[in-house]
Amino acid sequence: MKQTTLDRVLLIGALLLLWQTVTGWHSLLDPLLFPSPSKVLMLIWEDKTVFLKSILNSFRLLFFGYALAVATAIPLGLIVGWQKRLYAAVEPLMNVLGPIPPIVYIPYAIALLPTFTHSSIFVIFIGAFWPLFINTVAGVRSVERGIIDSARTLGVGRLTMLTRVLLPGALPHILTGGTVSLVLAFILLTAAEMIGATSGLGWYVKYFADFADYPRVVAGILIIGAVVLVLMGGYNRLAAYALRWKKTA
Repeated sequence: MKQTTLDRVLLIGALLLLWQTVTGWHSLLDPLLFPSPSKVLMLIWEDKTVFLKSILNSFRLLFFGYALAVATAIPLGLIVGWQKRLYAAVEPLMNVLGPIPPIVYIPYAIALLPTFTHSSIFVIFIGAFWPLFINTVAGVRSVERGIIDSARTLGVGRLTMLTRVLLPGALPHILTGGTVSLVLAFILLTAAEMIGATSGLGWYVKYFADFADYPRVVAGILIIGAVVLVLMGGYNRLAAYALRWKKTA
């Protein structure tokens, strides 16, 4: 673990050194398009208040959209994956609607919903719902039939079957789908903010790109990368904790 951390630090240091070399010390690239690391860090410090507000606004949209997807996709996926007849009816719908890029819903969401906030939450929800739902269904269908039959023989009720048998068995698939959903939700969040927001990380990059302020565009991209890194790191820790029983087994 310590060696891995050291390797990552060395890699980041080498990239920063290369960046500083080609942009700061030798100016091999256009400084208007490719600012030096020192200038970008200075701008991040200058705009720290704007970045903090943008992060909070972005997380608010992300939380509601993703939470709504989790609250609907997992229960529905457990039921659909369990009931063969229902699965047979829903499978064609999954195959048609699942692959559609959620970004195509943005124009209709803006036109039909009352505010940009509602539109963004809806688009994030759609984007996060399908990967999570499809993986939940796949996870339930991967549970060994003998386990389900044994639970039925013991007289396990429907709710207990869903929460104590199917949910733990499908959990690895669910968490995999959750990773895809979270990444896609963040991409959609940024795209939606670039279209109609007045705050947020996507708005910050789009706003300064319109004024050709590329040093601040780079600063915004770095902040987005840092936020994604923290977000995915937290999710991976949560997933590892949820699956700790597999390591024990």
